[in-house]
Amino acid sequence: MNLSSDLEALKTSPKTVGARQTAQAIQKGKAKVVFVAKDSDEWVVRDIIEMCKQKGIKLVFVDSKKELGKICGISVAASSAAIIE
Repeated sequence: MNLSSDLEALKTSPKTVGARQTAQAIQKGKAKVVFVAKDSDEWVVRDIIEMCKQKGIKLVFVDSKKELGKICGISVAASSAAIIE
C-alpha cells in the first residue's frame, strides 16, 4: 500500500483512535497498520512507535494531529490511530 491507500483504508476500516486504544490494540496483536501524527508530543507516541518496530507493524506518519483526527472522522485531534483486525 502507499500513503494515500493507507489513509483511505483508515477512513473505512475498523480502527482505534488515540494513544491508549492504539497501544492496547498493538499489545493484543490486533493492529495491522498504525498511524502517528508528526506533531504529537514525543512522550505520548514513543511507546507506540517502539512497539510497532518490535512487532514489525507498519507505521505511517501523518502530518498533523488535526489531519489524523479528520481522517478518522472525529472533530478533535488524534495523536495516533490503527487499522485493526
